[in-house]
Amino acid sequence: MDGDRVEIDGGIMEGVSTGRAGLGGPCRAVPDEHRSLQGGQILRVSTALSCLLGLPLRVRRIRAGRSQPGLRPQHLSGLEIVRDLCEGNLEGGEIGSTEITFTPGKIKGGTHIADTKTAGSVCLLMQVAMPCVLFAASPSELHFKGGTNAEMAPQIDYTIMVFKPIVEKFNFTFNCDIKKRGYYPQGGGEVVVQMSPVKELSPIDLTERGTVAKIYGRAFVAGALPIKLAKDMSAAAVRCIRKEIRDLYINIQTVREPDDQAFGTGSGIIIVAETSTGCLLAGSSLGRRGKNADKVGIEAAEILLKNLKHGGAVDDSLQDQLIIFMALAKGVSRVKSGPVTLHTQTAIHFAEQLTKAKFTVTKSEEEDPSKDTYIIECQGMGMINSNL
Repeated sequence: MDGDRVEIDGGIMEGVSTGRAGLGGPCRAVPDEHRSLQGGQILRVSTALSCLLGLPLRVRRIRAGRSQPGLRPQHLSGLEIVRDLCEGNLEGGEIGSTEITFTPGKIKGGTHIADTKTAGSVCLLMQVAMPCVLFAASPSELHFKGGTNAEMAPQIDYTIMVFKPIVEKFNFTFNCDIKKRGYYPQGGGEVVVQMSPVKELSPIDLTERGTVAKIYGRAFVAGALPIKLAKDMSAAAVRCIRKEIRDLYINIQTVREPDDQAFGTGSGIIIVAETSTGCLLAGSSLGRRGKNADKVGIEAAEILLKNLKHGGAVDDSLQDQLIIFMALAKGVSRVKSGPVTLHTQTAIHFAEQLTKAKFTVTKSEEEDPSKDTYIIECQGMGMINSNL
C-alpha cells in the first residue's frame, strides 16, 4: 500500500512562498504568524481530498521549524473527524507528531463529533469535514466543539453570514446551529452542522462585484463584559466606514450573548458589505484584555474597507475556503479576488497535486489601474458521488 501512498511535505510552504507563476511573484520569507496558518491548511486540504478520493496519504515534517513542531489539538481533532467520517486508519495521530499516515475508507453519513478540548476554531474543523460529507451515502450531523470566535480563524458569524450563502452557490445547502459560543482561552463552544449529500457540485462564477448596496453586522459581548463595549465597537466602526462610504445606512447590531448560550468571556465584531450582485465581503476583529473597544471596531472596519478597495468579488478570508469546492466541481469556476493569499496559494498547490483540477491565476484587466485584482479560474475535476 505504501507504494501507492501520496507523499506530502508538510513544511513545503512554511519557510518561503514558492513564487509560483501567477501566485505572488518572487520567492519571499513567510512571517511566523502566516507560517503557523500554513501548517493547518496543508493538513486540512490534503486529508479532506485523501478522504474524498480514496488516496492513502503520508504527511511529513508537519509544522517543521516551529518552537512547538508537530500536531496541535486543533489539527488532531480535524484529522480524527476525517478518519471517523470514512472509517479510515490514522497513524501518528497524537499531539506533537511530525508525521502522519492516513488510509481512507468509505465515507459514511450519520452523527460525528470533533472536539478540540481547547479554544481551537470550530470553523477550521468545518473546513476539513464539510467537503467530505457532501459525498457521503446519507445525511450527516456534525458536532464541532471548541472556540466559535477564535483568533487566526474565521468567526462563526463570518461562516454563517458570508461563507454559507456563497458556498451554497456550488449547489448544496447546510444548516448551522450555534448551540453555545466559546472564546479564548477556555473554548467550550458547540456548533451543529446538518447537511445532505449531493451527486456533484456545480461551478460558480463570482467575477461581477457590483456596487455596495448594504452594510450590516453585529458587535457582541459575553460573560462579564458590559454591553457598552459592543456599542463602542459599533460606533467606532461606523465612524471609520463613514470616512469612505457616506451614502449608505450602516446597521451594526449590538448584542449581549445570553449567559446560557455562551461559555466564558469574549467580545468582537463582524461587518458585512452586500453588493448589488449578491457578493458578500467582510471585516472582523476580536476583543482581548487590554485592547481598546474602539480599536476593535476600527480594525474590523479597516479590513472591510481594504477588501472593498481591491475590487474583488470575494474577500481575503473567503478566497482559500472556495478552492477545494472549485476543484471538486464539474466545469469551470471563476472567482475575482484581491491579491492571492498564502492560504489560497497553499490550497491551490495541494488541490492540483491531489486532483485532476487545473487552476490559473491571472491579473484582472481592470479599467481602474489602482485595483489590485486577480481572476482565479479552475477547471474542476467533476467529482461524482458514487454512493447516490
